[in-house]
Amino acid sequence: MDSTVTHWPIIVLLIGIAAVVILIAVFKIHAFLSLICASVVVGVLTQQLPGQYSNHYVRAVELSMTEFGVVAGKIAFVIALAAILGVALTMSGAAEKIVIKFIGLLGEKLAPIALLISGFVLSIPVFFDTVFFLLIPIAYSMGQKIRKDYVLFVMAISAGAAITHSLVPPTPGPLVMAEDLSLNLGLVIVVGFLAGILPAIVAYLFAKRLSKRIPIEPPVMQDEAMEEPLSSLPPFGLAILPIIVPLILIINSSALEYFAGENETQGTVATFWHFIGNKNMAMLLGTILALWLLAKQKGWGIKQVGQSLEKPLEIAGIIILITSAGGAFGGMIKHSGIGDWIKGLALGGIELNYVLLAWLVAAVMKIAQGSGTVAMITTAGIMVTLTTGIDLPYHPVYLLLAIGFGSMFISWMNDSGFWVVCKMSGFSEKQTLQTWTVTLGLIGLVGLIQVLILSKVIPLV
Repeated sequence: MDSTVTHWPIIVLLIGIAAVVILIAVFKIHAFLSLICASVVVGVLTQQLPGQYSNHYVRAVELSMTEFGVVAGKIAFVIALAAILGVALTMSGAAEKIVIKFIGLLGEKLAPIALLISGFVLSIPVFFDTVFFLLIPIAYSMGQKIRKDYVLFVMAISAGAAITHSLVPPTPGPLVMAEDLSLNLGLVIVVGFLAGILPAIVAYLFAKRLSKRIPIEPPVMQDEAMEEPLSSLPPFGLAILPIIVPLILIINSSALEYFAGENETQGTVATFWHFIGNKNMAMLLGTILALWLLAKQKGWGIKQVGQSLEKPLEIAGIIILITSAGGAFGGMIKHSGIGDWIKGLALGGIELNYVLLAWLVAAVMKIAQGSGTVAMITTAGIMVTLTTGIDLPYHPVYLLLAIGFGSMFISWMNDSGFWVVCKMSGFSEKQTLQTWTVTLGLIGLVGLIQVLILSKVIPLV
């Protein structure tokens, strides 16, 4: 067979990735349209698409839309609920109460650790930029009060929020990765949470040194951290409830499925637990709790609560389009034949470290086009194709972790997160590169090393 034909799938893959990067980074086309266009390009270049068709080009478009719909059907409802839950937690004062509780427990001397934990916990159901907007006024306040360690406060927030945003569902990237890799969602939540702890600690210790080397004064502005009187905030138990209830339900259902035998998972009680532990139902219950708390705190009726849903659903709509388009791109990569090409390499005696490969692809995608979410969902689609039918010596959850950490490696000026941190913290572009970019790069590297070691020592298979 001609070598060009033999290696055509990898050429298609590289052209597809290049199309995504060029459209987003060079032509500044929205990620949704860029990913859809790249999906169609991959379909057009693929020599044989599945199904019966008379027009190859039309089939490429139709199959791209089919893959888009498949992913949307799996994640759209959960992402919409996560957006509503996050906004409701913020508007009700629940998120602020959680932060105040952590600071109260640890004291002002350990306030940076409290902010790290707050970002780590809140970014599980709440999107990164929302968490940063919520917590940065506290960094202003603490930085102005003690006149030092402002960089530490900002990096504590950033590191904590970025880690769980990239590793723990129901945030869009981890959610799509879990679906693509057919992973138990409860397992992903637990493993992602635990895997984020060591990089968070390393990032915190690094930020302490960084804060001494790069002393930055907080911007002078009104203290917004405590706009609401403490008495008007909900009790901590109620504030944390919308976060922990869906997590507990999902983990409980997953544990029941994981540890119990098939007979034990068919009873009435088990059926009920699986029903409420389904990711859609669990997130719905958590969202209902968050909206109930919002109505209780604001004294709102059903009409006002309904009106409050417009903003989060607008945010969710954009995210759903991007994540589903990324899923379409990954699906079309799957049809390109790249999996068979990789298997051919393996049969030829070439061994691949899929954990390292997953991290590298995600890191390259992140650096090239800026979006961590796009990097995650694109890489997951590629990796599931490469590893289908291959007997991995470790649990595929390690691929998810590698992709998540790779998607955090080097955030610079093409990443919206870079500008959120830069503008909201009052850092200059150079200072943001010296702090945020370096810290996330360190998290990505520490995470990779951790995953490489754990996949060998504790393979989970």
